[in-house]
Amino acid sequence: MVPALRLNNDVRMPVLGFGVYQIPDGEVERAVHTAFEAGYRAVDTATLYANERGVGAAVRASGLPREELFVTTKLWNTEHGHDRALRAFDTSLAELRLDYVDLYLIHWPQPGQDRYVETWRALEKILADGRARAIGVSNFQIPHLRRLLAETEVVPAVNQVELHPHLQQAELRGFHEKHGIVTEAWRPLGLGPDLFGTEVIQTVARKHGRTPAQVVLRWHLEMGHAVIPKSVTPRRIAENIDLFDFELDSQDIAGIATLEQGRRLGPDPDRLG
Repeated sequence: MVPALRLNNDVRMPVLGFGVYQIPDGEVERAVHTAFEAGYRAVDTATLYANERGVGAAVRASGLPREELFVTTKLWNTEHGHDRALRAFDTSLAELRLDYVDLYLIHWPQPGQDRYVETWRALEKILADGRARAIGVSNFQIPHLRRLLAETEVVPAVNQVELHPHLQQAELRGFHEKHGIVTEAWRPLGLGPDLFGTEVIQTVARKHGRTPAQVVLRWHLEMGHAVIPKSVTPRRIAENIDLFDFELDSQDIAGIATLEQGRRLGPDPDRLG
């Protein structure tokens, strides 16, 4: 069983979910089915990924009670603004063919457009209407979050951001902790081999008899992050959830802390849009 984090509105979210970025819609149903068989109960999609239909089909075909599954999707950048966001959510729900989602996120703040506050108010309405059990953001920086806290009513439940040992985001994580926002990591394994080959990760992996990927994912859990690794390979899907029978010690955590480079692999949220 994957442990759950309690969000700031008391909704429980599995600490580890299955990411489906870049999995084509025609293949995603099989991948999600494999993940569910391996024990995952959360799946993370987005309008951008163009696979909401397949994700919804996998949820419906799983035979699992809907209340045992946690489905996240995200609003894309072209749909900022109050009314456009409401329509975009309707489209996502129709693609998923679900009655509600568990978490709905603004995918990027796009500060150059300066519409994320009014967009957030649309998400507040979606939450109030019961069509999302929780709402949050993705790729928001501290100034963006401060504006939401100052100008709107609902504190985001989650901020999903690029986070891995080469980009540890300590200041942002501290802000989240202060305000009751869960930190969720996308691209949690960084560049993979580039990170896995470091002496620190290799040493910790040998010490615990685990793969480098398992060590990095366990580091996220030790740090209190939710995490959404992605794979289409059944062996790796199973490997990525096999994290709950070992722990890293303080020496391991201290070693991984030395890998910080401030190295962003994705876009800069202050510049995108």
